[in-house]
Amino acid sequence: MQDLKFSTLALRPELLKTVASLGYTSMTAIQAESLPAVLAGKDVIAQGKTGSGKTVAFALGLLARLDVKQFAVQSLVLCPTRELADQVAKEIRKLARGIHNIKVLTLCGGMPFGPQVGSLAHGAHIVVGTPGRVSDHVRKGNLVLSSVHSLVLDEADRMLDMGFAETLDEIVAEIPAKRQTLLFSATYPDSIAKVASRVLCDPVSIKVESTHDTQSIVQHFYTIADGERDLAVTQLLRDYRPDSAVVFCNTKRETAALAEYLRDEGFSAAALHGDLEQRDRDRTLVMFANKSLTVLVATDVAARGLDIEALDAVINYQPARDSEVHVHRIGRTGRAGNSGLAVTLVGDKERFKVERIAQYAGQTYHCEPLPKPGGDSSSYLPPMITLQIDGGKKQKVRPGDILGALTGDDGVAGHEVGKIQIFDQSAFVAVKRKACEQALRKLSSGKLKGRSFRARRVTK
Repeated sequence: MQDLKFSTLALRPELLKTVASLGYTSMTAIQAESLPAVLAGKDVIAQGKTGSGKTVAFALGLLARLDVKQFAVQSLVLCPTRELADQVAKEIRKLARGIHNIKVLTLCGGMPFGPQVGSLAHGAHIVVGTPGRVSDHVRKGNLVLSSVHSLVLDEADRMLDMGFAETLDEIVAEIPAKRQTLLFSATYPDSIAKVASRVLCDPVSIKVESTHDTQSIVQHFYTIADGERDLAVTQLLRDYRPDSAVVFCNTKRETAALAEYLRDEGFSAAALHGDLEQRDRDRTLVMFANKSLTVLVATDVAARGLDIEALDAVINYQPARDSEVHVHRIGRTGRAGNSGLAVTLVGDKERFKVERIAQYAGQTYHCEPLPKPGGDSSSYLPPMITLQIDGGKKQKVRPGDILGALTGDDGVAGHEVGKIQIFDQSAFVAVKRKACEQALRKLSSGKLKGRSFRARRVTK
């Protein structure tokens, strides 16, 4: 796009003046591609990483459509965490300072409910909040969404990761069908596509970066003796220290044996194979997805449907039997603009498979000796810990209830809470390792839905 200046947009003069005063002259890629469609009133799906300038893009769109004289909630912005909601509201207020009498209200869990009821009674033009708390106010009749003409789902992928899909549907059902919906997401998994098909109408799709660039994957083929495979895997993990790694084995027996070996070596590791009960599989995948399990040792069949974004490394215990399978394995890393590492361990009798993979991929690959161990030979722990709560969908426990319980008075900070996933009879929440004990105390001493539920740490 040749001209990326804000001045080229059909914005009201006071907004252009404010944008200029803030030093925003040239638009970022996501702003340049999305703002014309947003200002034209179209629904938009915009995919871009954090820091891409998406908040300014949708904030300008909301402010351009706002009628200050109509004192009702006209725009709703939903965010996964209180910190992001506060940040978004601050940005909207900053951009709106040239327009008099605009009221922006934040509604987030972990904050006192009563004062929010009072603020809503006084009215607002724009509400920015987390799904759980917004839903609570809608259900109690404090928040009326019948005048909303602009809906924004910010960091939609994280909201779904945290288990807010049903809550989003409940909120959207209260908003007029004739509206503009803007969905911003860093990634675009199938779950986002399903939500988009339900809540958006003929959207314009914008992607400012590739979700998977093979050039972002660093590949190595290391020659090893057959008896050195386990040692090689531990050395690679200690040298590269990925937060999340999948080790692919060709048989179920290998996955179980390697996972046990890695645990004995001090790693957080678990096997994923076809003989696992569904409950154990679910728990393992929950822990791996929320970064409280570092290494997943899997067969190709068991890993089907595994959708883990930002996977740091893939290690092939031996070359895949099929070249297409190899490409599929390594394609799980290096996504969403992140760099990825793919390593294949190759025995003397397996070199022909590397040549076959290279021919299939149209590349030239060279086998190299396993490098000498790096300086840090210690194992390491994952950054998150999973807490399990003995209450789920059947007990009407929702992600917003858990987030609010954790981040209330003397609670943990919102940025210390990771993914929240709700099952029929249980729920899982990831918290930063240093916040684990505090989070357990909050859950154990507090209540969810007016009831006490047992909470415990899940370990592997």
